[in-house]
Amino acid sequence: MKRMFTGIIEEMGVVQVFDRLKRSPQLSVLAMTVMEDLAAGDSITVNGVCLTATGRTDKKFTADVSAETLTVTNLGSLKVGDAVNLERAVRVNSRLGGHLVSGHVDGVGLIRDRRQEEDAWLLTIEIPKELLRYCIKKGSIAVDGISLTINQVTDKDIQVAIIPHTGKMTTLGLKGVGTTVNIECDLIGKYLERLLLERGSEGPPQKVDRDYLKRKGLL
Repeated sequence: MKRMFTGIIEEMGVVQVFDRLKRSPQLSVLAMTVMEDLAAGDSITVNGVCLTATGRTDKKFTADVSAETLTVTNLGSLKVGDAVNLERAVRVNSRLGGHLVSGHVDGVGLIRDRRQEEDAWLLTIEIPKELLRYCIKKGSIAVDGISLTINQVTDKDIQVAIIPHTGKMTTLGLKGVGTTVNIECDLIGKYLERLLLERGSEGPPQKVDRDYLKRKGLL
């Protein structure tokens, strides 16, 4: 079963060890809240990246980080003592407070501007152009695993607002201009794009029902 997340960060953990010399680099993170029922084999997002806990103690968990993950996310830049955003996979009976997040990062963005407006911080984040087509004003996006609403979209960047609670509970309260963030675009936009492209290549419109979605691998 595919694990899903909500983009509502449960706590900030701290990198204790990042062993890059192993065949599979291993990350150890100190945490409290997420350790309550986390078991080896469970999924957890670290800065929005879905990882599998390979071991745990009372106060930390370990996870292997693949070469692909180091290539397409900013986890490779982590160092001992860095804070990271943590979220366990959502339970079926939980409230969906943010939006559906898969933990599969689409690309890395760069914070270009940070300014305060009243009690919020406005962040301008430059993201890869191929991801901008999934961004709409008032749409959802996950930034370092945090579910946020897009305020503005230009031809090269997006703007999001960080309220005091989000700044206090996540690493976005610590990150400044020039730092990188993991970007995951809204799943709905990507699914719709695939459906429309494939329907366009199949000639006359087809009925989009459960059977159609299964055939296309969307269920």
